[in-house]
Amino acid sequence: MNEYDSQRISSLAKKVGYNKTDNIKNIDCYVLNTCHIREKATEKVYHDIGRLKKNYRNKKKPIVLVTGCVAQAENNEMLKREPFIDAVVGPQSYHNVPKILLKLDKRKEKLNFTDFEVVEKFDELNKIKNLNSKVSSYITIQEGCDKFCNFCVVPYTRGPEYSRSPEEIIKEAKDLILNGTKELTLLGQNVNAYSYNEKEKTFKFSNLIMSLEKLKRLKRIRYTTSHPIDMTNDLIDCYKNVKKLMPFLHLPVQSGSNKILKSMNRKHSREEYLSIIHNLKRVRPNIKFSSDFIVGYPGETEKDFYDTILLVKEVNFINSFSFIYNPRPGTPASNLEEVNRETQMKRLTELQNLLAGIQIESNKNEIGKLTEVLIENKMKNQTKYFGRNENLTPVVINNASEKDVGKIISVRIKDCNRNTLFGVKENMEREAAA
Repeated sequence: MNEYDSQRISSLAKKVGYNKTDNIKNIDCYVLNTCHIREKATEKVYHDIGRLKKNYRNKKKPIVLVTGCVAQAENNEMLKREPFIDAVVGPQSYHNVPKILLKLDKRKEKLNFTDFEVVEKFDELNKIKNLNSKVSSYITIQEGCDKFCNFCVVPYTRGPEYSRSPEEIIKEAKDLILNGTKELTLLGQNVNAYSYNEKEKTFKFSNLIMSLEKLKRLKRIRYTTSHPIDMTNDLIDCYKNVKKLMPFLHLPVQSGSNKILKSMNRKHSREEYLSIIHNLKRVRPNIKFSSDFIVGYPGETEKDFYDTILLVKEVNFINSFSFIYNPRPGTPASNLEEVNRETQMKRLTELQNLLAGIQIESNKNEIGKLTEVLIENKMKNQTKYFGRNENLTPVVINNASEKDVGKIISVRIKDCNRNTLFGVKENMEREAAA
């Protein structure tokens, strides 16, 4: 989502005369878009700003904006601590970027835009065409979170759940498709919580997916990040009925222990999670999964951790993210007694080794097989081409060509590593119509 937000911020800045550049040593404005999910996110901001200050020690400083979740969480404290920062802009206020830049152009003053203005934000952003010309593109359809997991800051930095109108989303999708997009990934903090009410009718996430399927030149639909309690039966049925919906799902579970899930306030059990997995496999046998795991959560015993190991073995996630627990200030879990760091690291290593082994084995099983790959681009400084198969696995193709970009081609897998498949385009490939 940060990539999508950054693109929109860039478009907004362009409206008042600022063009994107990679030359950090000669800029008029510096925007640092942040995420507060990971450890030490705040300190990384100050580190990046410190590096910027060194470049402008002897020349006029640029306008400096810190946007995103860290800006929301720290707001005035950040302005006090680092005078080099001119404005903090929360994730629901970045539509104000043109106004902020114009103010700062006229006079230097510290500005704080961290109110929750999600309706106003989307009203403004709907006026901007998403002119991304990538084969695979993103659309934010939902923001915020009402789940209040005890370890998470998102409800406090992104606000309550809010869904855009289906008309706005479909219009943006059509604009992207006209510019060459073949694959859309729908974004949201809890994307499958999407629900839009109008005239006493509810337009659900499954309805949105089915509407997007009707866009003829769109070839693939994906979404992230989802929550287990919003994996409703009508959404599961989409995997049976909507062929453009790819057989891959990132479904965070965080722990395999019911005790820890309850302590996290996840609102689902281990059994409920596995039931979702089994139901999805029933309607779409080739579906693959990835997940998120927090290791060493307060109160986690060896048995709790072993429950996570058993769940991983049962599901066989092909790609996952795992982290040791780090308390986030202001969250309920931050008041709990932590598992010692040595134990956390030991468990994380064991889990990551298991996940890596499953991922490698999954990729090895693809060797010799045909896979359908959407070619996204030619690789930088190489003659090879890059794409992803239906399960989102990266694929490098030796013998593709420029005319294949934006097409789905059949690729025979010859080799792999942990993260990537390597293959060749079949001579008698099946190409999807552009």
